[in-house]
Amino acid sequence: MLLSPSRQQALVTQLARLATMQGVSPSPVPGVELIYTREHHGREPVLYRPRMILILQGHKVGYLADQVFRYDPQHYLLMTLPLPCECECFASVEQPLVGLTLEIDPVQLQALLLEIGDSLHASDPPRGSGVQSVPLTESMLCAAERLIEVMDKPVHARVLGPQIVREMLFHALHEAGGGALQALASRHGQVSQIARVLRLIEQRFTENLTMEELARSANMSVSAFHHHFKAVTATSPLQYIKSLRLHKARLMMLGDGIKAGTAAARVGYESSSQFSREYKRFFGSTPSNQASQFRQGQLSITEG
Repeated sequence: MLLSPSRQQALVTQLARLATMQGVSPSPVPGVELIYTREHHGREPVLYRPRMILILQGHKVGYLADQVFRYDPQHYLLMTLPLPCECECFASVEQPLVGLTLEIDPVQLQALLLEIGDSLHASDPPRGSGVQSVPLTESMLCAAERLIEVMDKPVHARVLGPQIVREMLFHALHEAGGGALQALASRHGQVSQIARVLRLIEQRFTENLTMEELARSANMSVSAFHHHFKAVTATSPLQYIKSLRLHKARLMMLGDGIKAGTAAARVGYESSSQFSREYKRFFGSTPSNQASQFRQGQLSITEG
């Protein structure tokens, strides 16, 4: 659907006023964050989290292996798994990128599916990765408008906000991305099995996890696990762990001011020089250069 200029401008103005910083900032509604930037960001590695991302002005383009996905005022992004991708952000001083993200809570999703029951048509899970660009519907947009409206009132945001987020998840289940959400909530499907492994990796990424241990957690043989992991995430288990470690270290250095050697050790690297080489290869710049750019305001912490 196409947003009318007046409707779009009203929403953009409200969100821009609520955003407290460039990049991603918290909102008064639990599980919801605001996106605001006046800068174009070239294609760079980002770590997506399970969430819905609605863009009301500007647009982003994401890359995962050979998959390209765009999200803009006509399409929202549905990410059902934590995936390391690459992203390009299109924004300017004249037309900032403005939007919001909603966390997808698997427990809330399962509870919602139980309440919906058999009235929801069972959709086949999408082939490939857990990321989709979904056309924005009038139902989703109306709910987003009400969500933005309650952000001006703290009590409304705290009490009514989560109910509107739940409503938006309800709409998403009935739209083009519904199959991906159902696959995530299923206790026995391949997507949910890999999702369980990704949660294990998130908890223990600093350890030397073996493929045998990861395969056992998915109740698969090593060969089947490797095949299904790559089909769902578009990367190998070892590469996934490496990218997660590098993203975690980057957040420590830029967000918390931790030195590169300390960050490397905290995420599981035994060699600082190996960490620096892999960091530069992954992010296109050395840890010290990125830290310097961040301090000078030339670099911001971004996410999908």
